[in-house]
Amino acid sequence: MKVTIESKKGLNKDLKVFIDKKTISTYLEEKYEEIKKNVVLKGFRPGKVPKEVLKRQFGKAVYGEVLDKVLKDTTTKALDENKIKPAGQPKIDLKSFGEGKDLEYIISVTELPKVNIKSIEDIKFDEYKVNIDSAETDKRIKEIAKNQKNFIEVDAAKVANDGDLVIFDYTATVDGKKFKGNEGKNTQLEIGKDLFIKGFDKQLLKSKKDEIINVEVSLPENFSEKELIGKKAVFVCKIIAVKKPKEVKVDDEFAKNLGAKDLNNLKELVSKQINEEYKNSLENFTKNEILKQLEKFKVDQIPENLVEQEVKILSQGMKEDEAKKNKSKFEETAKKRIKLGLILNEFGEQNKINVEEQEIQEEIQKQLRMMPGQEKIVMEYYQKNPSAAASLRGTIYEDKILKLIKSKAKSNVKNISKEEAERILKSAHAHDHDHVYSHEDKKDKKNSNLKKAKSPSKKAKKVKKVSKK
Repeated sequence: MKVTIESKKGLNKDLKVFIDKKTISTYLEEKYEEIKKNVVLKGFRPGKVPKEVLKRQFGKAVYGEVLDKVLKDTTTKALDENKIKPAGQPKIDLKSFGEGKDLEYIISVTELPKVNIKSIEDIKFDEYKVNIDSAETDKRIKEIAKNQKNFIEVDAAKVANDGDLVIFDYTATVDGKKFKGNEGKNTQLEIGKDLFIKGFDKQLLKSKKDEIINVEVSLPENFSEKELIGKKAVFVCKIIAVKKPKEVKVDDEFAKNLGAKDLNNLKELVSKQINEEYKNSLENFTKNEILKQLEKFKVDQIPENLVEQEVKILSQGMKEDEAKKNKSKFEETAKKRIKLGLILNEFGEQNKINVEEQEIQEEIQKQLRMMPGQEKIVMEYYQKNPSAAASLRGTIYEDKILKLIKSKAKSNVKNISKEEAERILKSAHAHDHDHVYSHEDKKDKKNSNLKKAKSPSKKAKKVKKVSKK
């Protein structure tokens, strides 16, 4: 094989590859020997079919297979020998080929640029430890208790008010006619939540036990009987009971119901839970601060073909005129993403960072544990969507790189209060920019989104069980 660089313009190169006919013939001989062992032709014993007969029968198909293999093998070798890392799939232009002929072709390739990795030790970042005081823990426990409502039945003279629980049986009709699913027994509605049919529960206000209430509502868009959607329905409701909410007492028994040993243990667990929430958000903030410093590393040129691909992703789902209007903005974002991806990938390659299949499976198992009751759905999703598992590879790869960078960079541990953590995260959320990028390793293109830092205060406070782990 002889390889010469025909032209070079920036990151774009054309390589001329020449392979003599003798080498091609060797590949063909190997292929014929391979098929000879398995082919069955009338009049010949297995494994004894002459090559000339095989050539007449399968010559064109065999040459096509051999050509594909030669192109694949020699293209990879040509790029490796010239130390070219392709940014995307190389293009092949056949100039001369055919059985009994030399093979000559051109590889047109855009190579990845050289990345100047500065000393990682120069990167500085802050790590935060949030001090959660007892008042914050007590406040969270009260919020949990508020969501763990107990309802007690009141005497028949009491009427249902906002926040009360009404239990009733009903039969419903549309234009005086019954329909499928028009009956309900022991239906429970908390007045004010409006969770049944819009406008339904407010018509049960001031109702009492044993009272008959006619409720008139329009059937919703998600109603099972499609022909009745939007029609007026009359629900004849017999009130079975009215229950008033009873304040939950925060004590050892309450704590045990949530999976803790006692109230003190619950406070420890909740304090740890709050700390973990802030820790995770602040870790994402720290990652983004590191990435902003990595962005300052030098990359001479960004491959245009990668920019085009990234712009297509950014403009996906947009109308043509809208995509054109935002093209320059998308190109700027694409270049930032690709640059950062190239920097991280270079660091990953220099430090021989790889992602094993076991690590991907461990991440999937972690997600399964976080979604109890939906394990089968999650597992089927990954089994049916190989690209989803591939994106996990990218996320794990990114995390491993950033973890190594953190171990080499200079950290400054800061003990801060919850209020200070809130201020940091609020500021980060206001000024943060998207650090989504694409980076390539030798085998896979890995796409990953760095999560933006978000304040844990925005998370849902409704808790059923507190983990003892």
